[in-house]
Amino acid sequence: MNIQIYGAKGFDTQKAERYFKERKISYQYIDLYKYGMSKGEFESVKAAVGISNLINTKSKEYEKLNMRNLGVGKAAQEVLLKNPKLFNTPIVRNGKQATVGYRPDVWSEWD
Repeated sequence: MNIQIYGAKGFDTQKAERYFKERKISYQYIDLYKYGMSKGEFESVKAAVGISNLINTKSKEYEKLNMRNLGVGKAAQEVLLKNPKLFNTPIVRNGKQATVGYRPDVWSEWD
């Protein structure tokens, strides 16, 4: 497994990190707010989970950037890539597989 956890220091991200630590599964933590996500990584995650699952509609940035009117098209994706605080976290990748949020039920099935 090649686990990457994109997150911010919040409760669900900490739970995700603890899940992999407890099972002695190595992972790479990427501070999403500090480093963001590359276009290639974004496309891979988007293909696995769908764009609407990535957008945090409860964030302050969502209203501030008028995301409601952008929908999920190309413009919204560009805004999302430039504003990492719009992402739901944690985003956990394992190759082409990915999840959004705390999902131990899915992670336990990854080989």
